[in-house]
Order: sequence, then structure tokens, then C-alpha cells
Amino acid sequence: MSIWDSLALAFKGGGERTRPPLGRSYIGSYGGAFFSGEAPFSYEGRVREAYVENAVAQRAVRIVAEGVGGAPLSPMDDTLAMLVNATSAGQSLLETVAAHLLLHGNAYVQVMCGIDEQPAELFALRPDRITIEPDEKGWPIAYVYRAGEHQTRIAALDDRGRPAIIHIKAFHPTDDHYGLGCLGAAAKAVAVHNAAAQWNRALLENAARPSGALVFDPGPDGSALTSDQFDRLKAEMEASFAGSGNAGKPMLLEGGLKWERMSMTPADMDFVALKAAAAREIALAFGVPPMLLGLPGDNSYANYREANRALWRLTILPLAGKILDGLSAALGDWFEDMSLAVDRDQIPALSEDRERLWQQVSEADFLAPEEKRAMLGIE
Repeated sequence: MSIWDSLALAFKGGGERTRPPLGRSYIGSYGGAFFSGEAPFSYEGRVREAYVENAVAQRAVRIVAEGVGGAPLSPMDDTLAMLVNATSAGQSLLETVAAHLLLHGNAYVQVMCGIDEQPAELFALRPDRITIEPDEKGWPIAYVYRAGEHQTRIAALDDRGRPAIIHIKAFHPTDDHYGLGCLGAAAKAVAVHNAAAQWNRALLENAARPSGALVFDPGPDGSALTSDQFDRLKAEMEASFAGSGNAGKPMLLEGGLKWERMSMTPADMDFVALKAAAAREIALAFGVPPMLLGLPGDNSYANYREANRALWRLTILPLAGKILDGLSAALGDWFEDMSLAVDRDQIPALSEDRERLWQQVSEADFLAPEEKRAMLGIE
């Protein structure tokens, strides 16, 4: 399939019935979004660079995903509570779905029904293995799950018109079928942060100082080193003086050789500030205040308590609301009058906001007790 076919299939009704699955390497595109830099790209490679090898990105994703997974939910039916609070492949369902949305932009939850045709389990599928199959008008009719050479086609709706796959996606401005995750926006900052860490490691292995040059003085006769002498000298330098284990060893130079140190400017050596700036961009991409990640130089929040409150208001609660709304809409065919929502009264980070609201409502003399209870959400 050419790149033009991939571009056409990023929109409803474009070209064929299927498109390349997200996460597989194909030139230039990632679920309709374009990365800058060298191609091709793969979702597995991005996850390996950001989540597996980068401490800042991994911690940012874990803070948000674990916050969503541990958020207190409003009272619900026991069967529904068992489904939503269950584990998926040994991990919290809500935490897994939140991590998929942050990294990939798409989350797919398969509804597993029992013999009574009632939901028995909700299982989160890896989004990079899912391909949406649209009909002639562009509406999804099936989801194709690929694991190695094995391929499974799951119809979007069962025989009774109930969803078999719950697709929750982040907003994508140029794609009708797939969402856009935070991984692409953080890719450049992750690359800079990883490169700075590798540079600092190499610098430490070289006794935390820049290298130099071994200059040969030909003398009055103008003779030069032979190829054998050059190779022998190079091998001795690498064996005796390169690496952290040889740091600080004195150098014995033969006649005609002198060592010239190559200095670096302070701007060239300021990789600490470079790493901090890249780390702040990574935290910004995933919606985590840099102060909560221990990054220096962040004065946007007065203290950790205010930063934690902003994390819940701006990141965790909106993401949890998107996930719970998607589950509520899909499971409404089985559970009547259901509504999944976060119980904000039980969130410690938002206790001050709740206390302020209670004080304002209680001091409002023009309100009746019934009106005050309604404003506070008390039946």
C-alpha cells in the first residue's frame, strides 16, 4: 500500500475497507498524524524510547494513569462495580485504558459476555494491534485484532445491536477513526532528553572532562609518523587511557608528542539545563505539573498541594470523565439508568475546594435548606 493510499484511508470512506494498523511501521504517518524527522516510525519504538527508557515520560504517564485507576467512583450496581474495578491482564482496567489513551490516543475494551449474555468481563486490548474496518460510508463495522500471524475479526455490534468493542479515543483533528495520543508531541523532547543523558554518561566515562588531541611535532627534518607507528599509538591510547577505569592515569609521551586539551564553552557543557528544559516539555505533553516530577526551576505553583490540585483538575478528572462516559454509553444497553462518574468529594487533593463551596453555600442566607442540599449534591 502506498503512502497516498494511507493518506486517503485516514478519512471516512477513503479507498479500501482497511488501513494499516496503528503502531506498524509505514512511512510518515502514525494514525493520521505526522512526525517530523527520519522515517519510518513505529509505536513500539516510540514507547520504548519514551516509556521504557525515559524516566520523566514513564513517571508522568504513571502518575496520570494510576490517578485515574485509583480515583473513587460514585456508588453503582455491584455487578457494574465488579466490571469497572476489575483487572485486565493483571492490571487495573481504568489504569490500563488511561495509559493507552495517553500513549496511543486510542483505547479498546472488549465486552466479554457469559452464557446469560450479560457482561462478565471487560478486557483492554492493545491499541497497536487493532485496525478499524469501515463500511462503504466510513462507519466502523468491525475491529481486526492482530497478534503475530494470528488475526481475529470482531464485529462492532453483536446480534442484538450491542457494542462488542468499546472504542475510546482522544481528539484527532484530521482523522475520523483514530485518536491522537501525547506520545507524538513528546517525541522530540524525549529524544533530546535521552541524547543529553547519553552525552553526560559518555562524559563521565571520560573522567568528566572533554577529550584532547595528541599532536606530533615533526621536528626540523619534517618527518611524519608511519602508518605502523600511528596504528600502534592509537591502540595504546585506547587500551591505556580511554574509559572511566583509566581516568586520571598519567600519560607518558615519547619524543615529538605533546598533548593539547580541547576545551568546551560553558554553553556547550550546559546539558543540565538542556535536560531540564526537555523534561519540562515531556511533562507538559502529558499534562503533569513539572513540580510533581521534581524538576528544578518551576515557579508556576506556590507549593506541591496547588500543583497536585491542578493535576487533578486539568488532567486526571477530564481523562477519567472521558473513559467513564465511554463505558457508560456502551454498557447502557445492559445496565439501565447507569452513570459512571468520579466522586469528587472523596478526592483528598480537592478537599479545599469542597470546603470552600460548603462554606459559601452555608453562609447564603437567601437559600432554603433544600436548595443548599441540591447545590451540594446531597439528595
